[in-house]
Amino acid sequence: MTGLFRNRVAEVDGRFTTFNRLETLQVNLGDLCNLSCAHCHHHASPRGARIMGRPVMDRIVAFLVRYPGLTLDITGGCPEMNPDFRYFIEGTKGRAARRIVRSNLAIALEPGMEWLPGFYREQGLVVMASLPCYEPENVEKQRGDGVFSRSIEALRRLNKQGYGRNLELHLVHNPGNGSVSGSRDMLEQYYRKELLRNFGISFSTLHCMNNTPLGRFREQLERRGTYRRYVEHLMEKFNPEATGQIMCRTLVSIGWDGGVYNCDFNLAAGLPLMRGDGSRVAIDHIDEVIVAGSAILMAEHCFSCTAGQGSGCGGTVESGATASVSVQCHDQGVGTCSRH
Repeated sequence: MTGLFRNRVAEVDGRFTTFNRLETLQVNLGDLCNLSCAHCHHHASPRGARIMGRPVMDRIVAFLVRYPGLTLDITGGCPEMNPDFRYFIEGTKGRAARRIVRSNLAIALEPGMEWLPGFYREQGLVVMASLPCYEPENVEKQRGDGVFSRSIEALRRLNKQGYGRNLELHLVHNPGNGSVSGSRDMLEQYYRKELLRNFGISFSTLHCMNNTPLGRFREQLERRGTYRRYVEHLMEKFNPEATGQIMCRTLVSIGWDGGVYNCDFNLAAGLPLMRGDGSRVAIDHIDEVIVAGSAILMAEHCFSCTAGQGSGCGGTVESGATASVSVQCHDQGVGTCSRH
């Protein structure tokens, strides 16, 4: 099964199995998180112990100095829970063309973290906020009791800072069950309508991400006996038109310890980039793997990035796949969030 995804992509265009050019440096600050979400492709939780320290952060800053103009995509876990989050953000200011922080929103309601919305604005960060659904019960099935109301309050505070109006505030949807995301355009309409009508909240864009069968989400599927069926579902929904835009062609991910990966999903899967001698590639030697034509490590979990309208850390990657998602939208109920 390990070569099946690569073969499917190669059938579309062999170039799509190789790296193109570096546009985004993704940095995972660790697996410490205030939540323990059911769909997490890591095992992020309040017990997370893999936490990036300042020495690795300094090496990342040095890399950004050498490669100006990149997008810096900061994730976790909950990146804000890294003890040196402020240090890293302040150290990268002016070192990237665009800096994105991936937030679970609820972190801004934790004691002592109320400063976050204002800090995002002061630092000019783009906020990519996870809100799996606009319905409370669906969010709390995935994220825990009380998380929806905390997320809504965090969004209100972000709106007060100008996010969702003149500053970028993107929301991320993911299905609550073992299915592929439905129509992004339709879901965005419903998100806008429901959040504005019920809570007075505005946002910039909705991104839809398919759940990747790794980490805690994979364990959940295995407990239910549906892991193999879910992977087969992703394969059945394979969309050739999404292959040319998979994120690993223009992105590399840095793990908490400075290791280099093709993406954050490969980090979760334990698939680092390796040299010919079997040693791992680290941030200091990233130049070796950001060469056009370099092979991308692929596995069956990659089918989540090409299913339906496509998916990835930026959400939907192919907007013209209406035929491949129309049945799924009907199955879910158009404009609704998936239920367990």
